Amino acid sequence: MIEVTPIDVLDNIYQALIANPTIVNKVGNRIKYYDYPETADFTKSYIIIDPLDAPLPSVSGDNVWLVEEQIIQIDVWTKSRAEKLVLGSLIREIMQSISYAQSGSGVDEYDKDLKIYRDGRRYLASHHKKGEL
Repeated sequence: MIEVTPIDVLDNIYQALIANPTIVNKVGNRIKYYDYPETADFTKSYIIIDPLDAPLPSVSGDNVWLVEEQIIQIDVWTKSRAEKLVLGSLIREIMQSISYAQSGSGVDEYDKDLKIYRDGRRYLASHHKKGEL
């Protein structure tokens, strides 16, 4: 049997996001996995990368799973509606460049109490398991 090296999807997405100078300029080091900041911390923009499910096997051959699908939600939290739009659009372009397609429903809301905008989009991709092909 071939040894399989899992793909670190979250790090791949993180690296793609921090490679964009506009995102780094607007968000800095406030790109997190899973971890939503306390409400008092939303004075600056944040990006949260959140897997919505464990990777799901989708293609097999000779009784071996060859491809996994994964759905990720990326949330932009910001005080500026204009910045929410810019960051959301940039993230969609970056995700498309690394073979993720925007999928299903998302979130576009404004919290009046916290005075913060949220843009949450879901992305789906299929990944060949390393070592299997």
